Amino acid sequence: MKIAFVGKGGSGKTTLSSLFVRHLAATGASVVAIDADINQHLGAALGLDDAEAAGLPAMGEHLPLIKDHLRGSNKRIASADKMIKTTPPGEGSRLLRVREDNPVYDACARPVELDGGAVRLMVTGPFTDADLGVACYHSKTGAVELCLNHLVDGRDEYVVVDMTAGSDSFASGMFTRFDITFLVAEPTRKGVSVYRQYKEYARDFGVTLKVVGNKVQGQDDLDFLRDQVGDDLLVTVGHSDWVRAMEKGRPPRFELLEETNGRALRTLHTAVDATYELRDWSRYTQQMVHFHLKNAHSWGNERTGDDLAAQVDPGFVLGEEVAAPA
Repeated sequence: MKIAFVGKGGSGKTTLSSLFVRHLAATGASVVAIDADINQHLGAALGLDDAEAAGLPAMGEHLPLIKDHLRGSNKRIASADKMIKTTPPGEGSRLLRVREDNPVYDACARPVELDGGAVRLMVTGPFTDADLGVACYHSKTGAVELCLNHLVDGRDEYVVVDMTAGSDSFASGMFTRFDITFLVAEPTRKGVSVYRQYKEYARDFGVTLKVVGNKVQGQDDLDFLRDQVGDDLLVTVGHSDWVRAMEKGRPPRFELLEETNGRALRTLHTAVDATYELRDWSRYTQQMVHFHLKNAHSWGNERTGDDLAAQVDPGFVLGEEVAAPA
């Protein structure tokens, strides 16, 4: 199952995504955690010290390897250099699976030991001032999008992505790559503004969007969120001494997380699992193709010198039953 955590800067989405990763690990689930935020804080939230977090390999720096592996023997792709972030898989493409070992994980993923087990952590890599506002910035998150396009995940397998703040993920089609998106919102006007943007942008793409109210301190905060987001409000989270200790670098054992917050994480887990039966791999593949053609027309064809529409395999549908190429 693919899960995105989004929200405005400072909403607590990285903290909540890290708590959800810890919760999943404690259940024994197979988990890949991906930090796709401009501010790379997921590693620290999962307990890495500054040196360990800084030493994580950047997906953006391994983009040629990622492209070469995913291309496989797909004859519709002339070379790895002709792949862009939205290139969809087709016959002969190599697909990624959560539980397998492969060159992409070898280069870009590192195990993180948690109380309940270990998860694979992948990061886009740190962003610099030179990245912002130019194509280079989106090429880093593009490595995540390309991997998600080629990912086949099943029941009880989880890919948790801490997305960049605000509505920037709508610069590409990555927002359609998830089974469910959790939007973390504080009970303020600014806190729900990103929700309104997401709701509007995602309206025509069948995106399952649920709001997690964070920093909720009383009935007035709860009433405000219910008034602003209606039935999209799934659960709320309040103050946590456990989180405060974690932010100081001294997290207690995860089993000591407050029961109310543990119950909120279980609610998220239930909501994620409920989307499994709603999966529509045909629609998912069609959306990949839609955004690929859009990107090809707007900038990809000019950049590569090829008609990237030719990369689309009209008979291919991504799904759990798709066999890996020999």
